[in-house]
Amino acid sequence: MRGEPSCPKCGGRVRAPGLFADTWQCDVHGTVHPVQPVIPPSVDALGVVVHRTHVPVWMPWPLPIGWLFTGVASAGDDRSGGRATAVACSGPGPLGGMGELILVAEELNVGLGARYAGIDGPDPGPYINVEKPPQAKVLAAGRPTPLWHVSGAPEDRAVFAGEALGMWLWAVVWPEQSGLLMYDELVLTDLRDAGAELDLVPCGALSPRLLEP
Repeated sequence: MRGEPSCPKCGGRVRAPGLFADTWQCDVHGTVHPVQPVIPPSVDALGVVVHRTHVPVWMPWPLPIGWLFTGVASAGDDRSGGRATAVACSGPGPLGGMGELILVAEELNVGLGARYAGIDGPDPGPYINVEKPPQAKVLAAGRPTPLWHVSGAPEDRAVFAGEALGMWLWAVVWPEQSGLLMYDELVLTDLRDAGAELDLVPCGALSPRLLEP
């Protein structure tokens, strides 16, 4: 994703609006909201995404003990604003070793969450059974938010999805056993509401998962 905008659904190259189309185009997926180049995690990088997005920027806050913010990505352009955000964090897994978490908020049909989940997208609807009780719950912007286990994802990760503030919310956790993190009722803050607390976010090295899920 570094260097130039890319397709949120496949990571492929996209063509900018021009003479023949007034939207960004992927050869495979047609009109898309381009993923902007990912830059190393910093409070400034987070601030840029927060100030241009139309969707939540979710982060566990406070972060679990020992966890760090390890990158942010967004889909959309200067004209449309952010239509999807992905925030990566990493730290000690509940069963030992390192765990990684990517939280995605997106509008319908963007497809960034499905890409990190490793499933055919663009949305989680076909892969979750909302007729059954949710497998996890988070507190998102102060509201109890059910999340269902997403079927069909690769075995190396655990994936949950639901709806928060009218947008899809995806939680993708590596390795799969670190999915236990989602059973602790994480408290998620929309960083658009964080204000000066943004300056307190501890930053680590860029998560490679954000570049190549």
